[in-house]
Amino acid sequence: MHNAESPLTEWIGRSETVEDAAYPTPAMALTATLDHPPATLATGSPLPPLWHWLYFLPLHRQSHIGPDGHAKRGGFLPPVPLPRRMWAGSQFEFRSPIRIGDRLVRTSTIDDVTTKDGRTGQLVFVKVRHEVRTNGATEPALVEFHDIVYREAQRPGDIAPPPQKAEANAPWQREIVPDDVLLFRYSALTFNGHRIHYDRKYVTEVEGYPGLIVHGPLIATLLMDLLRRELPQAEVASFRFKAVRPTFDPHPFRVNGELQPDGKTVRLWAQDHEGWLTMDATATLR
Repeated sequence: MHNAESPLTEWIGRSETVEDAAYPTPAMALTATLDHPPATLATGSPLPPLWHWLYFLPLHRQSHIGPDGHAKRGGFLPPVPLPRRMWAGSQFEFRSPIRIGDRLVRTSTIDDVTTKDGRTGQLVFVKVRHEVRTNGATEPALVEFHDIVYREAQRPGDIAPPPQKAEANAPWQREIVPDDVLLFRYSALTFNGHRIHYDRKYVTEVEGYPGLIVHGPLIATLLMDLLRRELPQAEVASFRFKAVRPTFDPHPFRVNGELQPDGKTVRLWAQDHEGWLTMDATATLR
């Protein structure tokens, strides 16, 4: 048994396996949320990249939810004693399609836990490896590394990292309005109780942010959705994204993309209403 006094590195190698099925209704709901025309997703239709996040939802009992809307610390993830938790980035290998109707098994393993001292205090980075298999296959259809960062509470006088200007004049551009309804629907679809995405009083008064925070996975999904809109026939082999700066409502933000001269690499990035880079990503096509 682990306990709160154990070194966090003792969680490395800890693993859990969960099962699900790729039902059509969540995918049809995300189709609507991303403002695509209604589509019937027949059994056997391939899921777009990143839409596996609609499955394996965190089904924590209501009595196990902490004050920030996440599950209380401990359980599978190490019990990091820092209050702010953010999704820092992810890396993916899409090895074979996940299709509507597939039986799914996801094995998650704590790959690494590291502690660093940053400008605003202690930081703890947790890297989780997820492998998703379909219909009893031995080889994973999808391998995902998920980077989580925990940090101390915001303090008066904390200096934000200097922002980075996003590249202008991208060949592909789409403006997104992150209103309360979009953020609520994505929270609901991913069963994400984290209050920073829908509870304005909590996010501004307790966590000290200027507005609701747009989900990092939603921005990543919108970047991949931009690629699908521009290159509908493309098959994505790998994808990686890094969250650079939080995006807050109510201002519109923009997703951008550009196919590189090699015809295989797609640069994708998001920027806020002030033109600052908020997410940096790269996709590789088959």
